[in-house]
Amino acid sequence: MIVFLDFEASSLNKKSFPIEVAWVFQDGRSRSYLIRPAPDWTDWSAEAEEVHGISRGMLRAEGLPVAFVAEEMIRELAGHRLYASAPSWDGKWLSVLLRAAGLPRHALRLKRSDEAFLDAARRKMGDRFSDQEISDLVLGVIGATGRPPVHRALPDACLELDRLRMVTKAAAERAGSL
Repeated sequence: MIVFLDFEASSLNKKSFPIEVAWVFQDGRSRSYLIRPAPDWTDWSAEAEEVHGISRGMLRAEGLPVAFVAEEMIRELAGHRLYASAPSWDGKWLSVLLRAAGLPRHALRLKRSDEAFLDAARRKMGDRFSDQEISDLVLGVIGATGRPPVHRALPDACLELDRLRMVTKAAAERAGSL
C-alpha cells in the first residue's frame, strides 16, 4: 500500500535531526509522533522552530523515545511503498532516527511523491496518452492545489495523499473524456 511520510527537523543543517514524523496510508490511517531528541542531538535552529512551532520544551515534555518511534515505523511501514515530497531531506532524517535506535539505516526507503502521482495517472490514463500528457496532467493538478505545506508532519503527509486522490480523479476524468 502507498504511504506518504513527512518529517519536521531541528534545522536544515548537516547535523540536524528529526523532531516529528507522521505518515498516512492510502486508506487514510495515520500516525504522528513528536520525537524526544537523543542525548547527542544538539543542533537547533530558532528559525526552524519559528516555521514548525515545535520547541525543545515541547519535545522534552511530549516527545517519545527515539527507539520507540523507530520501531513503530519499522513495524507499521515495512513492506509498504513509502513516499515523501522531499525524500532527500526526509530520507536523511529517517536514517538519523534509525541509526540512533540501533536499526539499519536503510530498513525503510523513500521515493519521491511525484512518482506515486505519475504511476496513479498512468494506471488511469493507460497507453492512449503520452508520458508528456500524463506529466502535464500531474503538474497541473499539483499546481492547482494551491496549498503549501504547513510544516507539521501530519498535515504535510495528508497533503500528499490529497494530491494523489486529486491526480487519480483527474486522470480518470481525462481518460473517460476520450
